[in-house]
Amino acid sequence: MSAATTSSGGGLSKKGLAEGSVGLLGAIIIGVSCIAPPYTLTGALGPTASEVGEQVPAIFLVGFIPMLLVAFGYRELNAAMPDSGTSFTWGTRAFGPWIGWMNGWGLIVATVVVLSNLAAIAVDFFYLLLAQVTRNSAIADLSDNVWVNTLTCLVFITLATWIAYRDMQTTQKLQYWLVGFQLTVFLGFGAVAIYRYFTGTAVNPTPVKLEWFNPFAVDSLGTFVAGVSLSLFIYWGWDVSLTVNEEADDASSTPGRAAVLTVMTIVSVYMFVTIGSMMFAGLGEDGIGLGNPAIQDNVFFALARPVLGPFAILLSTAVLVSSAASLQSTFVSPARTLLSMGYYGAMPEKLGEISPRFLTPGRATVVSAVAASTFYTLLRFVSTSVLWDTVQTLGAMIAFYYGLTAFAAVWYFRGKWFSSVRNFFFTLVSPGLGGLILFLLLGLTLKDSLNPEYGSGSQVFGVGLVFVLTLALILLGVVLMLVQYVRAPAFFRGEVIARSDAVTEELKVATVLEEGDGEASQLRAAS
Repeated sequence: MSAATTSSGGGLSKKGLAEGSVGLLGAIIIGVSCIAPPYTLTGALGPTASEVGEQVPAIFLVGFIPMLLVAFGYRELNAAMPDSGTSFTWGTRAFGPWIGWMNGWGLIVATVVVLSNLAAIAVDFFYLLLAQVTRNSAIADLSDNVWVNTLTCLVFITLATWIAYRDMQTTQKLQYWLVGFQLTVFLGFGAVAIYRYFTGTAVNPTPVKLEWFNPFAVDSLGTFVAGVSLSLFIYWGWDVSLTVNEEADDASSTPGRAAVLTVMTIVSVYMFVTIGSMMFAGLGEDGIGLGNPAIQDNVFFALARPVLGPFAILLSTAVLVSSAASLQSTFVSPARTLLSMGYYGAMPEKLGEISPRFLTPGRATVVSAVAASTFYTLLRFVSTSVLWDTVQTLGAMIAFYYGLTAFAAVWYFRGKWFSSVRNFFFTLVSPGLGGLILFLLLGLTLKDSLNPEYGSGSQVFGVGLVFVLTLALILLGVVLMLVQYVRAPAFFRGEVIARSDAVTEELKVATVLEEGDGEASQLRAAS
């Protein structure tokens, strides 16, 4: 079905997804799974500790603030326009087709990079777990073999794609088990670490200090910004709860509530486990201290046996399960964004097709998998340093499309800012401040990434590779956008999704209702 026939009035419309298949708990579980707390904190705790020292909890709390503020803006947009395209459609409604298209592109690029990274981490922990089970350390080295690594990675992506292609009920049932297991182990690890501190069996017992929660105690502004930028990545992914809005039991309220509750759940988990780890191991630069550079790439692998003893393998399993679960749930977001873009004519029309059997964006899911697989394979064979530098671009992409969507909330609701105290906070102050913080971080990240020492240390003509990759991914989006404009210009002319605002839409609805009441009155009089 063409975009012109689906939304000839310049509005949004449903796409045939399975309505009512996702409840509040299911949306929260999918959001938590996408963020993958054990996997994410494994890679973030060490580097953050190296940057800010004992202020790690403070930095995680500061990083949480813009995420929560932006989540409030997302919630308001979803209540007004529940559409699976989320950032793409909301950006289009507020700012027009060109900015809306690039906003959708930012989401797609971020998720494709994450998908390839998640698959890579799953491979590493898969062979690490096999080595621990068999007590054969040589098996762990298999992940360094480029052919073994790549083939295993493709198998993981294929399995995740197969599950994501099926109905949302299958995804939810699987995620209940996977998320339940990883959170039980992860929170159990934090609880045991705290218990060992109070029983005097911690390796380096360190009492909690109020200074841990003081962001102003960080040594310098540069260190503070670096720490907050690192913490952005650990919260990314909660917006997947909103991309299932057309499949939710209450499209206008359930996804928004799920997004906010997901962010709050994640910050609670992070604070509990981080504080427990600091109380148990301290921040020293020797042994299992969190400040030791030798363990910062995988802090929990070093802490697992001292904390959990013979049950240490559970933590490695939790990280593997976490990355594998996130690999599957992360497919939900780009698939539905591509579905929406195809449906409205912003991408090739075939991407807007729904699987008639499963009522899922089947073609868009497969395209997302092919993109992630190709991206990973090419870069893995070119250079692992280039591959990991693409992960460094995530901070910029996340800040770009989260921040732009937050500003879309501010602009779309501009006519309602002062209509109530609630609207003032949730449609102006909250998304406006959240978007401003993210765009400031975006600017600082781009500035820092110009330095060749940023990331892996690679450069192109004296410019840091991370900056070059970020710019290249954005320019690729511009090129594809122009190609689609030539192929199908209707969307870019505003003929499919018209720019609008909350007040205008409310007037339209009121007019339709009045006309409907008039027709009903005439029918009653005629009868």
